[in-house]
Amino acid sequence: MVSVGSGRASASAMLRGLAAYPRQNGLAVALREIGRAERSLFTLDWLRSGESRRRANAGLNKGEARNALARAVFFHRLGELRDRSFENQAFRASGLNLLVAAIILWNTRYLQAAFDALAARGAAVPPDLMRHVAPLGWEHISLTGDYVWAADAQPGPGLLRPLRKRPSLLAA
Repeated sequence: MVSVGSGRASASAMLRGLAAYPRQNGLAVALREIGRAERSLFTLDWLRSGESRRRANAGLNKGEARNALARAVFFHRLGELRDRSFENQAFRASGLNLLVAAIILWNTRYLQAAFDALAARGAAVPPDLMRHVAPLGWEHISLTGDYVWAADAQPGPGLLRPLRKRPSLLAA
C-alpha cells in the first residue's frame, strides 16, 4: 500500500503481480473478490441510472460515427490493408488517422462558425445543446471525384470560407 500511495508502483501492477503467483494467497483472493463486488455494484448503479446509460450510449455512438468516417475515407482498397510489412501498414493506418483528424478539425472550425452565424441571426444554440453535436459528419466532403481549387477563391491564412445560406437551418 505504501508503494502504491507513494507512486512507486501502480495498483494494477501490484494486482497483476499477485495474480501471477501459481498458488493464490489470501490477499490475492480477497482483492479479487472485492473487485468482483465493486464491479457488481457499478453494474447495478449503471442499470439503475438512466443518465449513466445515456452518457455511455452517446459515447458509443460517437465512437461508431468516427469509425464510420474512417471507413468512408478508407474506400480505396475496400477497407483492407494489403501492405506486407508491418511498417507500411502502420504508415497507412497513421495516414488514415491523420486524414480523419483533419476532417474532424475542419468540421469543428466550421461548426463554431455556424453557431456564430446562428447567434448573429438571433437563433443562438444553447451551450448544453452544442456539446452534443459531434464534428464527425462527412456528407459535405467529396470523397471521390475531381478536386479543383481556384486560387482566387481561397480564403486568406487563418480565414474560413463563407458558410452556405440555408434558410431552413438559419431561420430564427
